[in-house]
Amino acid sequence: MSIAPLYNEFSAFLKRYFPYKVQKVSLNAGFTCPNRDGSKGFGGCTYCNNQTFNPDYCRTEKSVAQQLEEGKRFFAHKYPDMKYLAYFQAYTNTYGELDNLKRKYEEALAVEGVVGLVIGTRPDCMPDTLLHYLETIHKHTFLLVEYGIESTEDETLRRINRGHTFQTTIDAVERTAACGILTGGHVILGLPGETHKSIVEQAGVLSRLPITTLKMHQLQLIRGTRMALEYEQHPEDFHLFDVDEYMNLVIDYIEHLRPDLVLERFVSQSPKELLIAPDWGLKNYEFNHRVLKRMKELGAYQGKKYDM
Repeated sequence: MSIAPLYNEFSAFLKRYFPYKVQKVSLNAGFTCPNRDGSKGFGGCTYCNNQTFNPDYCRTEKSVAQQLEEGKRFFAHKYPDMKYLAYFQAYTNTYGELDNLKRKYEEALAVEGVVGLVIGTRPDCMPDTLLHYLETIHKHTFLLVEYGIESTEDETLRRINRGHTFQTTIDAVERTAACGILTGGHVILGLPGETHKSIVEQAGVLSRLPITTLKMHQLQLIRGTRMALEYEQHPEDFHLFDVDEYMNLVIDYIEHLRPDLVLERFVSQSPKELLIAPDWGLKNYEFNHRVLKRMKELGAYQGKKYDM
């Protein structure tokens, strides 16, 4: 007898679309952000240092195809028959001239073994012209557009210099999903000013959006960011979770999420040379195992406390 999973795992989600193993390969396609280049602001989001999620092969002097080939070599020794999703990850990957965006996406799709795209972006950077183009891509290949939501609270979004409101997120997500495009979200749990209660309430708000996938991770203080300086000057404004406290928050959050949402990630671990705090010394899979063990002990499962 099969046992129902306690939450919807991303690996099971991918199996709905692919009869073989697939792996995301991160790319840095040389984009920037509207709150870095002055069109929205300068300095970027206060927590952001893109070095935290760029593998060594992700260098802007390399073409999209070259980065993909190097990424493929990294994974191919373990799974020779694996296929790949080109993951446009660094900065805002829909921010640019349409022809340039098309060229980069199509260059990725032309690489042997690449079977789809995952495009990370901001909700204020999805013009209708680009959305209509992505709608055509979606009709013949796997496509997931992942929006950096970060928070549902406008006060928090202002504090982290996000440069848009939550209403902007609602608009972008609804327009994208209306085109039939798989739509994902990313949030940071524990941003300054937010509490356990307000964070768990966020789960219900997000559940009302037509998103398919959700990533979450703990707030991390990263060297070289404005938030690191803020923490140094006013540590009382921050609450950094210990691992057990964060695990309990995640479980409470999961229980308040819509049951069919696909959960891709609960934690992120930045490189040690960049990470100020918290440093739990846990791999992602180790944290996931702890979450599952604790959920079983509590009788917890995704959607248990979801209010329709």
